[in-house]
Amino acid sequence: MSTFSSSQSIGEIVSIMPKASEIFKEFNIDFCCGGHRTLAEVIKNDKVDEQQLLRKLDTAYEESKNISSQTNFMEMSSTKLIDYIVNTHHVFLKRTLPELSELITKILRVHGSNHASLFKVHKLFHSLKTELEQHLIKEEEILFPIIKEYDVNPSGELLNRISATMKETEDEHDTAGGILKELRKITNDYSVPKDGCSTYCRAFDKLQELESDLFQHIHLENNILFRRFNSIQ
Repeated sequence: MSTFSSSQSIGEIVSIMPKASEIFKEFNIDFCCGGHRTLAEVIKNDKVDEQQLLRKLDTAYEESKNISSQTNFMEMSSTKLIDYIVNTHHVFLKRTLPELSELITKILRVHGSNHASLFKVHKLFHSLKTELEQHLIKEEEILFPIIKEYDVNPSGELLNRISATMKETEDEHDTAGGILKELRKITNDYSVPKDGCSTYCRAFDKLQELESDLFQHIHLENNILFRRFNSIQ
């Protein structure tokens, strides 16, 4: 019998065992924006090899029990979780987005004549960059301060404001997730062509790094932080 139930959501499994995110990515399973889906739904709809997936999840769970230093985000207060998100994922985005903008613009200029897909990559990335830059401001200046205030002095008024802004934020997560999926598709899973230079390789490596970090970022918000407030209503 597997450690995990087919009725558990993908997001819940990653919340319990963060290493599951790596396994879900291996199977191309969306655990952040699609974290509300149950394991049974994913296995059926995504045509996943059930036995192989469960075996990998169970193995990872047994290994994770021996790692005492593993951060338990479920046990963090909302304020501490917000501080972690800002200091880890927001800092990463603020550093990485400008660097990636330069890299993608450079490879478009050098390789665009031979690889037309780079024009689409350039457009998609900069659309994502604009979305994320506005998203960070909304979280840091509006949503997160309200949640921290609610932590100290909960009220119905604050909860209503949190719910309204949270819904906008979740919609923005869906938009970002959709762009990331399109980027992965158009680049053929970030495959660098034979004539790709070192900058080309670096740009695609950084895009994959961005994808991985953003998936974890969205997971912490959608499946842990926001879920707490959805359960209150």
